[in-house]
Amino acid sequence: MSNRTTVTAFLLLGFSDVPEVQILYFILFLVIYLAVLMENLLIITAIVFDHHLHTPMYFFLMNLSVVDLGSISVNIPKSMANSLTHTRSISYAGCVAQVFFLVFLLGADFFLLTVMAYDRYVAICKPLHYDRVMNSQACVQMAASAWVSGSLNSALHTGNTFMLTFCGGNMVDQFFCEIPKLLKLTCSESYLSEVQVLTFSACLGLSCFVLITFSYVQIFKTVLRIPSEQGRHKAFSTCLPHLIVVSLFVFTCIFAYLKPTSSSTSGLDLVVALLYSMLPPMLNQLSIA
Repeated sequence: MSNRTTVTAFLLLGFSDVPEVQILYFILFLVIYLAVLMENLLIITAIVFDHHLHTPMYFFLMNLSVVDLGSISVNIPKSMANSLTHTRSISYAGCVAQVFFLVFLLGADFFLLTVMAYDRYVAICKPLHYDRVMNSQACVQMAASAWVSGSLNSALHTGNTFMLTFCGGNMVDQFFCEIPKLLKLTCSESYLSEVQVLTFSACLGLSCFVLITFSYVQIFKTVLRIPSEQGRHKAFSTCLPHLIVVSLFVFTCIFAYLKPTSSSTSGLDLVVALLYSMLPPMLNQLSIA
């Protein structure tokens, strides 16, 4: 039985080993990555330099753009580099970094989406109290809480995962280092502690989702009382896409991290991983704009 310290690298087996198909993946990922990069950089620049956008909503949107830039930069560039060079390897340290930053940024992303839903709730349902509730100090504290919560959650998961003994090989059946795929390579019963932590995080995520849903239910009730049909249409057209993106994010993450390891094919796992790791950075700003 080999000790985990003997594992110096992992092999990412996510996509086809046919060179032509790998080039196709590289081009597709490059287009998506550059589009997300440009979109979020433009949003950050506009908010920073336009004083009219220095409001709570755009402050949270800027934080969300920073998170989305980071989250899509964790695994996509490495996957593109592997496709271009026809390699599959990632160093042990690189795998640790991928797990930590991806879980950190995805967690911060979801916490920020929860805060933004609350911001909309106060703005629409309690407009007279908005300036008092969403003052600058409260906004900074909420944003900081999202970042800190994401980092603590990630540190817990990363520590639990890489304290385990890897003796089932070093081939990760995914295009990045994903915790459930890494747990399949362990040979210690202590992996159950990480499963318990994943379950706790899923419950926390569902709690945030319930808060988001509650906020939007209250918003929809308020919007239905708006006499202007155009006003109702505008409110629904902005809130519904946001709720759809959040729902897709939550349920794909839960499916990826809590499903039994033998319950789906590798192809389905790849699709789910693409949905929760790439769609939020692509669609968050579009659904909120």
